[in-house]
Amino acid sequence: MAAAAAARLLRLAPRRLQVPKASPIAALSFPLQRTAPLAAASGRRQRFCAAAHASTPAPAPAAAATGAAGEAVGEFRKRLRVADVKGGEDEGAAWVGKELAVRGWVRTCRAQRTVTFVEVNDGSCLSNMQCVLTPDTEGYDQIDSVTIGASVLVEGVVASSQGSKQKVELKVSKITVIGKSDPTSFPIQKKRASREFLRTVAHLRPRTNTFGAVARVRNALAYATHKFFQDNGFVWVSSPIITASDCEGAGEQFYVTTLLSNSAEGGSLLKDIPATKDGRVDWSQDFFCKPAFLTVSGQLNGETYASALSDIYTFGPTFRAENSNTARHLAEFWMIEPELAFADLNDDMACATAYLQYVVKYILENCKEDMDFFNTWVEKGIIDRLNDVVEKNFIHLSYTDAVELLLGSKKEFEFPVKWGLDLQSEHERYITEVALGGRPVIIRDYPKEIKAFYMRENDDGKTVAAMDLLVPRVGELIGGSQREERLDYLEARLDEQNLNKESYWWYLDLRRYGSVPHAGFGLGFERLVQFATGIDNIRDAIPFPRVPGSAEF
Repeated sequence: MAAAAAARLLRLAPRRLQVPKASPIAALSFPLQRTAPLAAASGRRQRFCAAAHASTPAPAPAAAATGAAGEAVGEFRKRLRVADVKGGEDEGAAWVGKELAVRGWVRTCRAQRTVTFVEVNDGSCLSNMQCVLTPDTEGYDQIDSVTIGASVLVEGVVASSQGSKQKVELKVSKITVIGKSDPTSFPIQKKRASREFLRTVAHLRPRTNTFGAVARVRNALAYATHKFFQDNGFVWVSSPIITASDCEGAGEQFYVTTLLSNSAEGGSLLKDIPATKDGRVDWSQDFFCKPAFLTVSGQLNGETYASALSDIYTFGPTFRAENSNTARHLAEFWMIEPELAFADLNDDMACATAYLQYVVKYILENCKEDMDFFNTWVEKGIIDRLNDVVEKNFIHLSYTDAVELLLGSKKEFEFPVKWGLDLQSEHERYITEVALGGRPVIIRDYPKEIKAFYMRENDDGKTVAAMDLLVPRVGELIGGSQREERLDYLEARLDEQNLNKESYWWYLDLRRYGSVPHAGFGLGFERLVQFATGIDNIRDAIPFPRVPGSAEF
């Protein structure tokens, strides 16, 4: 058991990645603290764990302690990936003459009279490793099983390629088929498939260029998110997934209950669900003895820790039972929600600006091959658009000024523009894409009637200290506010929105015991992935989308 636990810990050891320098922030400043880049992990995994130098012998395990049963756990070694070989500026030229072993999945196999070309991809980058086989290659008798989708181990020597698509290729001395794939039924063929079709085979779509690239950029955005907040002194807090409160007050939540037993064939009968005398569900007999839901936000819980640790952030799944089938909505999505103690709305806007510029710059510098792919095949000009976010100063204007700008445009919008109504996506995109020429903008000080109960009321009594950060092509990307730290104001807002104060007793306690001005924001992670990749439909920005009528995989 101890050895297994140690192995798990080693598998979870963090990868060491190069950290970019911070981009300069001009209009809205938020201090960025930097640490020296961590050294890259060295070594290669043992032969049958992952790709490794074929010529490197596996290290002998350390001798077991005297009298102890079994053997010591072997050393964890970083995998040699195709990206390590081809990802440098020389595209692999420095590896010419070296022996390698590569494991991956066959993308294509082209057999000619005296030579066979097999493209192998291990998911570490967009590029495939072109593998050249001849009838003299050991294992060539398995060539009929080297079909699209099959997993293989190829060993050989890196050589300069005669082709124009790559600088290097692998002259294969040995090939081993690890897992076969029926080419007649494998759903992902060389020809391009629609994204609608690929959603029906979401378990296989990461093997395509588009979804492999989306997954890598999503990973890089998540890494950069943690790096930004950790470098700036924030503490990551795991907010609960099950909650008894509604952060947004919208009521679009999924119930969590054990009253619907699945032990009986076909599920529970209505007559078996406990009810009160007036015919309502008797929640006192449920698991939590009260109604419970999947969370729509970790914000309220995050505020409790910000009231003790000063600056925190949450990053986890959230859920909304909104019966919407648009390209902008998911029932399950991830949220990034920082909370800053001793902060006001201006601090909140500065943090949101610095964060967004940091993560965008990170992917531009560390996902160049994937970003070039998106720029060519998904959205032409996306790199220029993202560079504008990094380089241009963000500006802010009030909701009132934004409404006046829209009314003065004389443009006919699908949704009406009027003070007191929420801005729609078409309004937000007009402001950032047309009126302000592609510049990111923050709209602040919204009417309190259209915002959540926890937002701090401004001195005018009509607006709250809320902000939305708008970017081209997407519209609202970040929403935040200064939180209401005054107990009497917060209780009044709960009463106005007919929310049960007893359900928020612990949240109100934060205002009773050492309340401080504080602020925070929320960012839908899939919206950020969309913004960074140019993917049109949010269902393609998450590995397994959950939407009305669909919970496959």
